[in-house]
Amino acid sequence: MTDRKFHGDVLIRPLITEKTVSAGEMNKYVFEVHRDANKYTVKDAVEKLFNVKVEQVNLMNMKGKPKKRGVFVGKSRSWKKAIVTLVTGYRIKELEGQH
Repeated sequence: MTDRKFHGDVLIRPLITEKTVSAGEMNKYVFEVHRDANKYTVKDAVEKLFNVKVEQVNLMNMKGKPKKRGVFVGKSRSWKKAIVTLVTGYRIKELEGQH
């Protein structure tokens, strides 16, 4: 990703599931991020958008799953997931109330 991108372009959406909500109790938050994002751009975007300190970022490439609809065969899109660990004492209040 180029440096000219906005921080909002890096983070696409937070992922809210039972598993990610329970991870939030351990200062971990999960986001869908841009395919070209790296750990440094994700860390910078989270720190700037939510005014927190990031300790660690883990990235995963999620492969598209095969899908079938009648005779049509295809696959869902591939995407990238980021698990962001915050420094102890920091919370993202915007994501706390969504469970």
